[in-house]
Amino acid sequence: MKRKFINVAAVMAAASLLAACSGGGADAGGGKEDIELWFWGASPAQRQIFEDSLVKPYNESQDKYRLVATFNEKVDSNIQTALAANKGPDIVYGSGPAFVAPYARSGKLADMTPYAEQYGWEDKILKPIYDSGVVDGKLYAVANSINTIGMFYNKAVLDQLGVGVPSTMAELEDAMAKAEAAGLYPSVTGNKGWQPVNENYSSMFLTHFAGPDAMYKVLTGAAKWTDPVYEQAVQKSAEWYQSGKLGGGQYLNLTFSESMSLLAQEKSPFFFGPTLAFQFAGEYFNDEAGNVDDLGFTAFPNFDESLPAPLYTISTTASFSINENSKNKDEAAKIIDQMIQEDFGISMTEQWPGYWAVPLKDLDLTKGNMTGLSATYSEAVSEIIPAINDGRFGYFAGTFFPPKTKKHLIDIESVWLGQTDVKPFMAETEKLFEEELADGDVPEIPKP
Repeated sequence: MKRKFINVAAVMAAASLLAACSGGGADAGGGKEDIELWFWGASPAQRQIFEDSLVKPYNESQDKYRLVATFNEKVDSNIQTALAANKGPDIVYGSGPAFVAPYARSGKLADMTPYAEQYGWEDKILKPIYDSGVVDGKLYAVANSINTIGMFYNKAVLDQLGVGVPSTMAELEDAMAKAEAAGLYPSVTGNKGWQPVNENYSSMFLTHFAGPDAMYKVLTGAAKWTDPVYEQAVQKSAEWYQSGKLGGGQYLNLTFSESMSLLAQEKSPFFFGPTLAFQFAGEYFNDEAGNVDDLGFTAFPNFDESLPAPLYTISTTASFSINENSKNKDEAAKIIDQMIQEDFGISMTEQWPGYWAVPLKDLDLTKGNMTGLSATYSEAVSEIIPAINDGRFGYFAGTFFPPKTKKHLIDIESVWLGQTDVKPFMAETEKLFEEELADGDVPEIPKP
């Protein structure tokens, strides 16, 4: 099946916009060739950490190539435009492996299987994460980090409410009821300015209501999205939204940063969200505020106590591929391998917690000099890794769902807001998924 990424006018625009970005190999001066890597628009401090931990050491390690990292908030759309024009960076950034299959099948990405064999990636990387980058038996993307949806909590607020850290749904709902009675938000989170935040919660409810086995079945076509357990999971998410349990009635008016601020201000005991939100926490939980030790993170409880626990909805913060048009594929693979080493993950986490838990089976971030939030994040990762190795995981939409199905589940707020009923919403989910399954657009689904 042929796939088109963009119309002719857009391709012409891409050619103009990206004339200088020819898939690597441009003379950088001084006899070095540029290796281009595009990344999302990190903060100035984060950019400097990336430069100091990867770019500078690599560039100083040899005299043939120069790694150039470009940071831009529109990296995903820029990548799409560039690849359509057979241009773009040597190292292709993706917000998640779900984007990989169409690009791989259209010849835009290089087969990285030989590099996986060269560097031993399949033996080192967590199997579900490795599999998420596989298309038709070949590797096309390597994730830079694991990510999960769970429960941030403020220890001081829990103490004030006289409750412990919840490990069951009954304990969690009791704690939220006590918070609401005390005039606090039951929880804080929101999608203001970025609707795709919703996929965190569609994924979370499917994991902790339907469970790993049921999700494996539906993602492999052995069950239907219209089956009761999936409809009930979406209905439960709507009940939580409408009762204020998901965002305290302010879901549409809060960002992750604002939610973390409210958590630090002791306005709520909980913030349900991805571990990558640790990177926002440092602005509000720090030594200056005197509350750095108040922030904790744990698994979200299951709605069905018969499910294995703790469960983690696994995803990635990003993935890296190699441009099929790169002139320096071997060197690009070498740089990607450098980013999935434990030492690199430790170095980055010491300075930038929440984004660099490299997806290794035996990753141990606690080996580093971790303090404050870096230590809290490292402890969380040390619990997540064994769970994934044991098969106690669910599937994040942006990592394991095909593109149209993923996009539809981002629109889950139409159910939350009462604009559509659960049954027609799930019927459309099934329709889209069947089409994508038939077209081969569903990523490899690892068995729990």
